Amino acid sequence: MIPITEQPSLYDQLENKSVEELTRYINQEDAKVAKTIEGVLPSVNNLITAIVDKLNAGGRLFYLGAGSGGRLSVLDVIELPTTYGLPKGIFNVVLAGGIDRLADALEEKEDDRSEGWNALMDAGITPADIVVGISASGTTPFVLEGLKKCKSLNITTGCIVSNPSTPIAAQSDYPVEVVTGPEFITGSTRMKCGTAQKMLFDMISTTVMIRIGRVEGNNMVNVKLINVKILDRGVRMLMKKAEIESYDEAKTILLTHGSVKAAMENMMKKHN
Repeated sequence: MIPITEQPSLYDQLENKSVEELTRYINQEDAKVAKTIEGVLPSVNNLITAIVDKLNAGGRLFYLGAGSGGRLSVLDVIELPTTYGLPKGIFNVVLAGGIDRLADALEEKEDDRSEGWNALMDAGITPADIVVGISASGTTPFVLEGLKKCKSLNITTGCIVSNPSTPIAAQSDYPVEVVTGPEFITGSTRMKCGTAQKMLFDMISTTVMIRIGRVEGNNMVNVKLINVKILDRGVRMLMKKAEIESYDEAKTILLTHGSVKAAMENMMKKHN
């Protein structure tokens, strides 16, 4: 049986379609993604809870991926130290071909059966951590063999796949199967599968950051003050939270302590 991700597109003769038709059809397909994710939220919630539990106990998350999904996980993870002040090394990615070759799209590396596990070993993987495989097909050897090794050593596993009942899901304690159907271009899983993966990475990382205390109210109180825009946002955030009327005073306090959270904690200590 042909995997759903490889089944023929619902559309044909695309070269004969107008720009208006093509964009309308692509948008119709994209509209299916959020609804599909809604149907698997219980599985997503279980995976997020497992990640939070591991991180709260001092463990780490590793995304293990290849292709478009693996590259999208890199883009998500590199944002977290700046956006949430998360120490590097808590959220990690093991990418087929290596993160340093991200732009080279070394698709052939997804067939390597040992590189993923070797990279996890180099990172000192232990049962305190959790490894989440990323594979649209659910069969990628790089991901599958890495998860098999993890399972054999009682390392908690999860996955995000786009076909039902896959070998990778079978090796996962917390599988998330987001079956978005045939792609607009047959087999082009950078499209709906990639959109679903991006949405899930956003959902996972944001929810985890909130649950481990990197967000207060609806604010990024640990954001790194790396540019003028973020500094201004931080100053205004501190002015509101600490009821400081002077912009310059709030800016001085913020720059002294490096983050809104640290500034608030220091001010509370002085007040008490």
